[in-house]
Amino acid sequence: MDYFLQQLINGLTLGSVYGLIAIGYTMVYGIIGMINFAHGDVFMLSVFIALILFLMISALFGGLAIAFALLLVLIIAMALTALWSWAIERVAYKPLRGSFRLAPLISAIGMSIFLINFVQLVQGPRNKSIPPILDGGFLIPIGSGDITLSYKQILIVVTTAVLLAAFWYVVQKTSLGRAQRACEQDRKMAALLGIDVDRTISLTFVMGAALAAVAGVLFMVQYGVVNFSDGFVPGIKAFTAAVLGGIGSLPGAVIGGLLIGLIEVYWSAYFSIDYKDVAAFSILAITLIFMPSGLFGKPDVEKV
Repeated sequence: MDYFLQQLINGLTLGSVYGLIAIGYTMVYGIIGMINFAHGDVFMLSVFIALILFLMISALFGGLAIAFALLLVLIIAMALTALWSWAIERVAYKPLRGSFRLAPLISAIGMSIFLINFVQLVQGPRNKSIPPILDGGFLIPIGSGDITLSYKQILIVVTTAVLLAAFWYVVQKTSLGRAQRACEQDRKMAALLGIDVDRTISLTFVMGAALAAVAGVLFMVQYGVVNFSDGFVPGIKAFTAAVLGGIGSLPGAVIGGLLIGLIEVYWSAYFSIDYKDVAAFSILAITLIFMPSGLFGKPDVEKV
């Protein structure tokens, strides 16, 4: 039982990171109907930004408390990653907004390749790492054994829950959220009603990138190492999570991320780590056979 609960904690931790990245996919798709395949590489870029910022702050202010240093890293990383995403949207996506549907998709793939090669050129192909931070945690006795709940895992799960609640509130209760939902339903009608569609789409990209930056900081805290190729697999897993939960649904994106994380961890623990990706994608395929819109997605309505 203790082993099962330990893997549950590990799966929720991994799934929370997937869920934060998945929100970016689902927000962009919900408004403009485009899969931003560069989003995983924006996440990778945010990890590098966070890692460099942490090393700089540690070197300049060695006596600074870890919690304050991480908060400073988080704020700056969110701002810089959001700025990158805004520039990407302006350069690679906005000019193609009125073109045929495949054009933005091809542009997103091209931007993904550009980001991978850019980071590889600037930072080199080797892994970049930092000393372990936020070590320690709680040892909880369960039956005849113990489970470990680290400070890192608590930080990741709590941050994901708080951000999900905050972004749900923004989308459901604020003027920006109403503008986003209006653009999701009909961009032309939203523009006729006075909504700045271009601004709303840009802010959506910025919000998704800011969440990816949070995931990047948490990834750095949890693993402490990053490589230029680390955006591909988490990006694909997060996209899978968004589709599994129902792309377009914020809670669905996070729940999908948690499910993907749990499937991976439990499959690795009880079966074979070599086939954990096969298990995750198989569950996705089975779910979509019986629920084509995902767990919480809404069926598409054909406008006539």
